[in-house]
Amino acid sequence: MISVFLLVLCVVFLLFQLKPQRPKNFPPGPPSLPVLGNLWNLNMKNPLKDFDRVRKSYGNVYSLFLGQRPAVVINGFEAMKEAMVIKATDFAGRPQNMLITDIADSKGVALVDYGSLWRDHRRFALMTLRNFGLGKKSMEERIHEEIQHIIKTLENNIGKTLSPQFLFHNAGSNIICKVLFGTRYEYEDETIKNVIRCFTEILKILMGPWAMIYDSFPVIRSLPLPFNKAFQNMEVIEDVKLCLVNEHKKSRVPGEPRDFVDCYLDELDKRDGDSTFSEEQLTRITFDLYAAGTDTTSNTLLTGFLYLLNYPHIQERCQQEIDRVLQGGNQATFEDRNDMPYMQAVIHEIQRIANTIPLSVFHCTTKDTELMGYSIPQGTMIIQNMTSVLREEGQWKFPHEFNPENFLNEQGEFVKPEAFMPFSAGRFNLLFIAKKLLLS
Repeated sequence: MISVFLLVLCVVFLLFQLKPQRPKNFPPGPPSLPVLGNLWNLNMKNPLKDFDRVRKSYGNVYSLFLGQRPAVVINGFEAMKEAMVIKATDFAGRPQNMLITDIADSKGVALVDYGSLWRDHRRFALMTLRNFGLGKKSMEERIHEEIQHIIKTLENNIGKTLSPQFLFHNAGSNIICKVLFGTRYEYEDETIKNVIRCFTEILKILMGPWAMIYDSFPVIRSLPLPFNKAFQNMEVIEDVKLCLVNEHKKSRVPGEPRDFVDCYLDELDKRDGDSTFSEEQLTRITFDLYAAGTDTTSNTLLTGFLYLLNYPHIQERCQQEIDRVLQGGNQATFEDRNDMPYMQAVIHEIQRIANTIPLSVFHCTTKDTELMGYSIPQGTMIIQNMTSVLREEGQWKFPHEFNPENFLNEQGEFVKPEAFMPFSAGRFNLLFIAKKLLLS
């Protein structure tokens, strides 16, 4: 009996030692369990409602433990602005040793930690994207070209069943492929169908319970579990991109770039052996930009399509404004947006309500810092609850419904509230910057 009692005491003691402890003045949060942390508090298939539930008890800045790993969840516009805009450098890091970073092999630009590799490639990516048309007339021409292929596909499928998701995903994919690789694919092309399938499966795994299990319990990573499918799909995508890069190496004329890949290869020619630039890094950064330019765009378009079907009076008013501005023309230009305040309001309201990246991409602190009076140690994972900003009471006229009036003033003019941050905010968020170039 004594030995059993001592064994129980030892087990209790070990469990107590494994129970995560909050540092001094760390944001409050729900009680955690040994090993599991706060995973028992969350519905791993859809944790968003749980994040809001915990917010009601602990406020706009609270903490959770994902297994043994501490994380701070930021809610509401004021806390988000302080972290991502005012103290952007303090919160510019990316947590490593997670499924999403392991899939990317900690390369690219969107998921690498704050440092020289990130700075070099962010600067290069933004400069090159600007030069190749994002936010310029050449981008407009690419969109108009792709619209013609959409129209042709619709005409060829009259009387047949056609998935709008398939249409929007292919269109978004082709537009960014033109920028990155100078090529587009027919919608039934097996290569692009395979890439989109792999990409969609990766995202599904990253947004599901297996990603949270992988991140929380490193001991299971060598086991043959479903998250391994994400690594297999990434290899397929990397093989396709490697073929495209090799084709560019054969056909390019140095100094006369046709697209993003050519620009990167030109940059490689200028750099020495100590550079952060490499061919492997090229395939990873094109994946990041492809992801930023495809999935969020296609999902936003699909959301708009579904909402306009359910709000025909909004659809009708959009058509009236388009007809008035175009005066019989059949193509809207980028400059026409200035004469279409209602269309602008509808587009932005679609982005707000779509909330395509509800937890953004995780950040981490680059040094010991403070947020809303709480102390946040260096290396703490930061999770942004974007839903809490995009539907925050007091920031929007109609926070919980689809209504373009959220972006119109009393005179019917388009206005963009400061709380509009569908892709997070701040100069350290490449996804936000890329979307701004695309949509501004």
